Amino acid sequence: MGKKLYVGNLSYDTSSSDLEQLVAAHGTVVSAEVIMDRATGRSKGFGFVEMESESDAQAAIEALNGQMHGGRALTVNEAKPRAPRPGGGGGGRGGYGGGGGRRDRDRY
Repeated sequence: MGKKLYVGNLSYDTSSSDLEQLVAAHGTVVSAEVIMDRATGRSKGFGFVEMESESDAQAAIEALNGQMHGGRALTVNEAKPRAPRPGGGGGGRGGYGGGGGRRDRDRY
């Protein structure tokens, strides 16, 4: 069990400080962040909380998962490591995979 938690199904008006206060009732919070959409500046409806200890993280999961907050049932669980993003791996093409398309082949 890691110390970083995923908190999903947040109401869109929940701030990072609201999230911190919500989880702090169940243990010591190191950091809390609601993820925002870069284009709109609006909440994406989920966030991450880092807890000081694994026991604090487990207590927060048990207390908050499925509980109603802002009219929504929260999803609280251990945060999964971020998956590698597609197109990010080497190849010397600046992250754009594959060779030329059909048009390139037809020219020669």
